[in-house]
Amino acid sequence: MKMPGQARSLFKLPFISVGAALFARLSWRMGWLCSSASSAAHKRSRGIIQHASDAIIITDEQQHILQANPSAAAMFGTTVQAMEGVPLQQFIPRDQRQTGGAASTHYFGSTGIRLRMKGRRASDYAVTGMKANGQHFPLEGSISSLSENGHQIYTIILRDITERKQVQEQLEQSYSQLRELSAALQTIREEERKHIARELHDDLGQLLATLRVDLALLQQQSSGDPAARKLQAGMDELLMSAITSLRRIASNLRPRALDEGGLYFALESLRQEFVSRYGISCRLHANEEDLILDDAYSTAIFRIAQEALTNITRHAEAQNVELSLRRSESSLQISIHDDGRGIAEHDMDKASSFGLIGMRERVWALHGDISILSDGGTRIIIRLPLRSQESAVDTA
Repeated sequence: MKMPGQARSLFKLPFISVGAALFARLSWRMGWLCSSASSAAHKRSRGIIQHASDAIIITDEQQHILQANPSAAAMFGTTVQAMEGVPLQQFIPRDQRQTGGAASTHYFGSTGIRLRMKGRRASDYAVTGMKANGQHFPLEGSISSLSENGHQIYTIILRDITERKQVQEQLEQSYSQLRELSAALQTIREEERKHIARELHDDLGQLLATLRVDLALLQQQSSGDPAARKLQAGMDELLMSAITSLRRIASNLRPRALDEGGLYFALESLRQEFVSRYGISCRLHANEEDLILDDAYSTAIFRIAQEALTNITRHAEAQNVELSLRRSESSLQISIHDDGRGIAEHDMDKASSFGLIGMRERVWALHGDISILSDGGTRIIIRLPLRSQESAVDTA
């Protein structure tokens, strides 16, 4: 049966009213649920902040503290109520913030945020905090920002690194002491070498030379007994062998050319011995005038070159070696290059690589720097500052 249009309209009204009511009720319930969820999330995040072990401070754009957790209050030796509403300047003074770069200068400002977003590490942002009693202590932390109602809110997470800095300072002090000890031991070792070499050359060398002279006189006065002459000839050969060995040992301990002719002649003697003994081509590029240095520098450079050539014979399988020394006004550049098989990167830091360690210690003892590259062989590049040693020579 067809209904009139008015009846159909009237029939629909209750359903429309019911639908609208249901929609309104559902909307109200959905809003309540969203509000409840938002409230629960807010409570949960606030609970996380309140119970976090790290110090967390939330500030506005003017760097006034909006919220601080108990860990932050304990770190600064105060209460949460005393921190909230006061300027951040009271706990992290601006004049105490490290000025190592732009990031630390504007640590809690917009510039700091931008740099943080570029991926700088949190440890880069180191500042100095001040406790309620006025005591300063080191801090490190990270910072993030959030836009809320058109305003920027900053969340700062801080850690007290006092113990870490103390340990770091102790390690640096121990490292410095070990460096000084290593340099002192190197100096003592060279002095002992010099003393032993002098004793061998002056005492034992003269004694062997005297014995050879006496043997020569005995050979002139002896009878024509063939057995006696053969024995005397054998004794003469043994004496010559002993004298040669003595010179070699004394030279290894302390090359006489270093004391008698200077660094250039000592390096030239080292080069000639290296070529004759191992058959490896070695060229020295240096000016004698550039190598007039004090004993500490001359000895260190000679030992570095000696150790480098020793390593080449043991490991490089090279055919050619270039040793160059070039002096500028304030530094000495040293390059030792071979065409061998090169050196692997992991071999440079081996604890058993005593040759490389010894070279580094000698360079660092003179406040220089050393780099070892593998480029179609091995290249050792050393730069030694000369101002300190020149002033030492002038003072002496």
